[in-house]
Amino acid sequence: MHIGLVGLGKMGNNMRERLRKAGVEVTGYDPNPAVTDVPTMVDLAKALPTPRVVWIMVPSGKVTDDVITELSGALEEGDLIIDGGNSKFTEDAVHAEFLAKKKIGFMDCGVSGGVWGLENGYGLMCGGDAADVKRVMPVFDALRPEGPRDEGFVHVGEVGSGHYAKMVHNGIEYAIMQAWGEGYELLSSRPDLIKDVTGTFKAWERGTVVRSWLLELLVKALEEDPKFAEIEGYVDDSGEGRWTVQEALNNAVPVPTISAAIFARFVSRQGDQSPSMKAVAALRNQFGGHAVHKN
Repeated sequence: MHIGLVGLGKMGNNMRERLRKAGVEVTGYDPNPAVTDVPTMVDLAKALPTPRVVWIMVPSGKVTDDVITELSGALEEGDLIIDGGNSKFTEDAVHAEFLAKKKIGFMDCGVSGGVWGLENGYGLMCGGDAADVKRVMPVFDALRPEGPRDEGFVHVGEVGSGHYAKMVHNGIEYAIMQAWGEGYELLSSRPDLIKDVTGTFKAWERGTVVRSWLLELLVKALEEDPKFAEIEGYVDDSGEGRWTVQEALNNAVPVPTISAAIFARFVSRQGDQSPSMKAVAALRNQFGGHAVHKN
């Protein structure tokens, strides 16, 4: 199979490499000449066999809108665009309707795995027509983790459902990270009693009910900087937590833990240098390569 990939940043570049290792031919485009395979998106379309499949991995919002608009002028009837970025689910219907007028298909796919996806595979949550899902399954199989398909991939439903599932996934992620950060701060507050904070977390990695990949990444971050001395307690957010809370409000669903986690991030930007938020910042950097504010 041969697909196009637009957006070769931290995740997109690793996805291209993982796909190629699995035998999927990939032609990538990025404005950065150091990583792109072709000079323009028009050239990308020309390089692909018809009917074309183009996966986009660019920032949500205007950048995604612009890429879809430009691609629509280069693609033809029967081609398919997959938005694998973190677009808000409400935008998917807009993009699908716009492309349908040109008889170009559209799918959304929530992608989780961060900078570790090249090695470990990506968790995939896709929304769209079942026929399109079947058509692109070799790509999904190449990207997902090894093992049973349903443990790393799901066809959630129609267009928009993949990004909706990813939004909720990220909201949950906010809450879990906040809990780890608060646990770190509480353990660190008793140096008279707790002599090995890092070792305590490491001891939880096997056999305990709280073992997880995020715990392993927290241990990795602590081993690199045991007191997070080089990190400010300033935590950004990329939007999905806000969207999760907004959607919960719209549907009268109580999400107090997720809400508290996003509000804690807001407080961190007002000068709060709490150890909890330093731990959350370190975790974001570990799994997603997100920038941290240095002391």
